[in-house]
Amino acid sequence: MEDIEAIAVLQDPVRRRLYDYVAGQDHDVSRNEAAEGAGIQRTLAAFHLDKLVDAGLLETESKRLSGRSGPGAGRPAKLYRRSGVERQFSVPARDYRVAADLLAEVAETARLDVELQAAARREGRAAGPVENLAAAEAVLTARGYEPRQDGDVVRLANCPFHVLSQRHPGLVCGMNLALLEGLLEGAEGVRARMDPRPGLCCVVVESSKNNES
Repeated sequence: MEDIEAIAVLQDPVRRRLYDYVAGQDHDVSRNEAAEGAGIQRTLAAFHLDKLVDAGLLETESKRLSGRSGPGAGRPAKLYRRSGVERQFSVPARDYRVAADLLAEVAETARLDVELQAAARREGRAAGPVENLAAAEAVLTARGYEPRQDGDVVRLANCPFHVLSQRHPGLVCGMNLALLEGLLEGAEGVRARMDPRPGLCCVVVESSKNNES
């Protein structure tokens, strides 16, 4: 019931706007910024942001934005970011995570990395073809990767396989790379490569003149 109740919080349109704004940023968000981003007053934003925290959808911490400490540094600001807790529900109840974890454990033990990557590459090709980086971003958005431009690189703010990747990083990250390689196979001058960073997907997508790894 906890997941259902948390997701139900987003039925309120103001909370949904606030959540979408905070989740879409690559930095912690203050109440003032969230209010401006959602187009509402600060006091209303503070109320709904804290409701999202209570529901476990956002996390918060207090920090002095000036970077100073001691007398005269001002009061710490309350900052918000998307919670790392994964939420899902189904009716009637299903538990695909246990099955996925067991399958990953078997594949890892049997050293089926090559076979898994081949299957992932085929799946990626089936999702395509994509012709350029913009088309790739659209497909990645639809698949929940949350692509964000970072200079010449598109970083993926969300890993759709986050729970499994924490338990079986080598197996799942290799599968993920192969999946995106298959997706980008027909896109000239675009490639996927490994670039793991905290809080982000282990794969990035970028333009490449020769499309070589």
